[in-house]
Amino acid sequence: MTDLFMQAAIDEAKKGLAAGGIPIGSVLVIDNKIVSRGHNQRVQQGSAILHAEMHCLEQAGRLSPADYKKATLYSTLSPCDMCSGTALLYGIPNIVVGENKTFQGPEDYIRSRGVKLTILQNAECIQLMEDFIASSPELWYEDIGKE
Repeated sequence: MTDLFMQAAIDEAKKGLAAGGIPIGSVLVIDNKIVSRGHNQRVQQGSAILHAEMHCLEQAGRLSPADYKKATLYSTLSPCDMCSGTALLYGIPNIVVGENKTFQGPEDYIRSRGVKLTILQNAECIQLMEDFIASSPELWYEDIGKE
């Protein structure tokens, strides 16, 4: 069974896909409540940096260091270097990842910095990405900076 927070991230991923974007979603949880949601907006906004986690953190607005220290970032896909770095910069101590089969960010480095990283290998997250990569490989490789 998918927990409510990961389900909210999956819902964000589907929202992004329905809008013509890449199906990756994220939510930020503090004190067992979702404080922000986001999905990959690179296509929709013509952005270089609006991955799901970046969009989610932007949607949260300015938070105090104390808030970040008790936050959990949920993402349907293993965060890339940029998104991982942002989580590290703000001291987010917990990251829950829907899957890392289709893409794996710098997970060993994140763990080495003291972040508790939980990988779920959620079947729906995997299927969303496998289907998207098969149908839009050029867009996917652009998103992760590969040729």
